[in-house]
Amino acid sequence: MAQSLQHATTEFEKKDRCADLDHRPRVLLGKMGLDGHDRGVKVIARALRDSGAHVIYSGLWQTPKSLAISARDEDCDVIAASMMSNSHLVLGPRLLESLKAVGRGDIPVHMGGILPQEDIATLKEMGVQRCFTTGVGLIDIVDAVRSTVKKRAEKISDHPTAQLARDVSLLHETGKPRADAPRRRPQRVIGVTGSPGAGKSTLVAQLVNEHCRRAKDDAALGRVAVVAFDPMSPITSGALLGDRLRVDFNTLDESVFYRSLAIRGEDYHALDEIIELIGGAPGADSAGPIDTVFIETVGAGQNETRIRDHVDKTALVLVPGMGDAVQMDKAGILEIADIFVCNKADHPGQNELMRDLRDISGKRPVIETVATRAKGVAELYDALVR
Repeated sequence: MAQSLQHATTEFEKKDRCADLDHRPRVLLGKMGLDGHDRGVKVIARALRDSGAHVIYSGLWQTPKSLAISARDEDCDVIAASMMSNSHLVLGPRLLESLKAVGRGDIPVHMGGILPQEDIATLKEMGVQRCFTTGVGLIDIVDAVRSTVKKRAEKISDHPTAQLARDVSLLHETGKPRADAPRRRPQRVIGVTGSPGAGKSTLVAQLVNEHCRRAKDDAALGRVAVVAFDPMSPITSGALLGDRLRVDFNTLDESVFYRSLAIRGEDYHALDEIIELIGGAPGADSAGPIDTVFIETVGAGQNETRIRDHVDKTALVLVPGMGDAVQMDKAGILEIADIFVCNKADHPGQNELMRDLRDISGKRPVIETVATRAKGVAELYDALVR
């Protein structure tokens, strides 16, 4: 009896349930309103990933507009929004209105959570496609997401950012971008690499915040974009794309174009062209072009160095406790770094890491950061962008 309690009563089978579709479903999971609990949504995220879907998780306390921007930029097939704050009749319609305002009123919305049965008909009349109450099975959710996948059209919106997101999808998935999509290499393309857990996503989010703050006073900096890569499952081809939850889109709004992509290994087959699409895209509402792009790589090992072929500068992010100087010297990835970053510099072992980095860096900068507190971010930004 005691042994049986150590195992779940049911286990979700890891199986590719999306191989027959036109493309891998891209589903945005979002929590609107004051709902501060995300254990349930993480279970759903894993089930979708383990079924072969590409899942973008935007985090807690999202607004309808921030979810709409995320769904547009990620070119999602569906938004799965949930809430527990009894605000579904207000936030649901606002989400639908926000999708129209950002150029993607066609993206279907599925809603779940604490939804009174008597409100479901009203939500559907407002435009919510599907409603899920507590007790719905994971396979039912997977099937609902599958049903939203349609063949991708080339032209989907007059909104330039919405169209850019679709152009990126076509290029990444098929290698055949829209023929008349404008292209231009941005002025600055910066790679941020390092091992899993080094804090790359948080650091990139802080660099984006710093850029947007400075761009308010210096129009020459232009707009900013992020392309964030995450690993694709070798078993199901699914992926959990969670890097964007480090970015506060409730504050940044439309100031940044953020796109998550799943790859196997270092397969950056379309990255150069994606960068050119981002640089060539016109801004909405007379906004200027995107002139700075941050590329966040999948967690890197000693020999994962191909990102250098696609960027102008490469920042290598390390954290205390990752190994001694001998480990660093034999790591091929150290050779590609233009700038070394000691992140989590408030952790034990910081002095030893900084000493080892200075020993091997030569004339290359070594910068200490604590990304969670924005410490050292301005100095790092100057080294990368200026």
